[in-house]
Amino acid sequence: MARALLKYSRVSPIKSRLIAREIQGMNAEEALVALEFTPNKAAKIIAKVVASAVANSGEDASDCVITSCRVDAGPVLKRFMPKARGMAHPIRKPTAHILVEVEGK
Repeated sequence: MARALLKYSRVSPIKSRLIAREIQGMNAEEALVALEFTPNKAAKIIAKVVASAVANSGEDASDCVITSCRVDAGPVLKRFMPKARGMAHPIRKPTAHILVEVEGK
């Protein structure tokens, strides 16, 4: 079993989990093709992590199966936006840790 971990990625973990659940249990080659045509920022980031996990396994993408794709919440960058009458409203910029595990057939 090989794995790849991307930490502190500037993508929402809630939105990334939707993509991660879709590719669990898929063949790695099929998952990369599906992620390529998914119009989502998280899909491009997860595709890079899947490709890295396949490279770490030393096998071909057609021979690997994604056993686990997990997205954990990272630290939240807290910013403020100036608003009317001297007020400030908070802006949350979430980060995520993405872990992909692949296993050869």
